[in-house]
Amino acid sequence: MDVFFANFDATTLFLCCVIAVLAGTIKGLVGFAMPMVLISGLGSFLEPELALAGLILPTLVTNGVQALQHGVGAAWQSIQRFHLFLISGGVALLISAQFVRVLPGQVMLLIIGVPVALFAIFQLMGRGFGGFRPTPRAEIGIGTFAGVLGGMSGVWGPPTVAYLTALRTEKAEQMRVQGVIYGLGAVLLVVAHIGSGVLRADTVPLSLMLVVPALAGMWVGTRLQSRIDQQGFRRATLLVLLIASLNLIRRAVFG
Repeated sequence: MDVFFANFDATTLFLCCVIAVLAGTIKGLVGFAMPMVLISGLGSFLEPELALAGLILPTLVTNGVQALQHGVGAAWQSIQRFHLFLISGGVALLISAQFVRVLPGQVMLLIIGVPVALFAIFQLMGRGFGGFRPTPRAEIGIGTFAGVLGGMSGVWGPPTVAYLTALRTEKAEQMRVQGVIYGLGAVLLVVAHIGSGVLRADTVPLSLMLVVPALAGMWVGTRLQSRIDQQGFRRATLLVLLIASLNLIRRAVFG
């Protein structure tokens, strides 16, 4: 571990921690976007593979905290309600993670960014999905799509949040459900990227280092989130979703 940190100056390590605090704050506020903030921020000055490895353990720990914030029983109810989404997404994540070095990164970013940006824009304009009630087939399809994106990029929040927002999920439940979905996905992400070689002895130290600042940021964000009502939470979620998706499109087009 000492050898790893010897390769980075203090400024680089400080910037990594600042980005982790910011990512945690946003996650505490709206329940998602940590992987997107981390991969975008870290990827601006670290190698893409190292940035991907860096987000894995903070994502795992913070999602565990979020999933269990209302107790094990509530988390289990969320698992039962969204079991088709979880199973299909988990299988897709494990498979797609093995192809992380195959599909061009720009293509994956566009696949994530464009539909999610359109969704957020239409929702903010008041042109939503009304009383959207998904069929099992639709839930499996969306779960698979989210899993593929998660395995290949570490980012599976946008389609998941779009799905929960279309369902008009209540604020507390949405936070818990996101924690459960992302938490189980994060466990699979760890397993998948041990297998892919992304998470290994020389990349784990960065990921471990970012856990504490991510948790600190999440604590701040949770305090802010408790002060906004359901409508404010929904708009904040859509705004973060829009900003994140536009940033993904920017990265795909301009690098």
